[in-house]
Amino acid sequence: MKNVTLSLFLAFVALTLAACEKTKEQFDFSKKPPDEFAVTTRAPLEMPPDYNLRPPRPGAQRPQEETPIQEAKQAVFGMESTEKKVEAEPMTGGEAILLQKSNVADIDPNIRDKVDQETAEIVKKETPTVDRLLGKVGKKVDAPA
Repeated sequence: MKNVTLSLFLAFVALTLAACEKTKEQFDFSKKPPDEFAVTTRAPLEMPPDYNLRPPRPGAQRPQEETPIQEAKQAVFGMESTEKKVEAEPMTGGEAILLQKSNVADIDPNIRDKVDQETAEIVKKETPTVDRLLGKVGKKVDAPA
């Protein structure tokens, strides 16, 4: 009797699991047709119109790369290398009028601190009471932007 009950129970479980859509997806029983939009054709390779390309010299530095000294200057001083330094273009009349009309001179220099303070207040207000009482134990809280 135990064997019959056990076999009936296992058959019932197997039929129940086979009927579930999630189980089919989880164990990958469903058929997955290929995605016709994922199939792409590659363009044929083309030769460049100018065949007079110079081959690279072994050991020569690439023209787009900077020397280690230039990279170090940029990392330490935070500016572009001296060869790539570009002068700032003078402001046009339209730009000057736009900046004047938008009151750029009246901007508070500590605006970021003010925004961070307001954001912290909003986060504090929206924090659930339970989290405030428990001190956000085990939760990672991001700093306000």
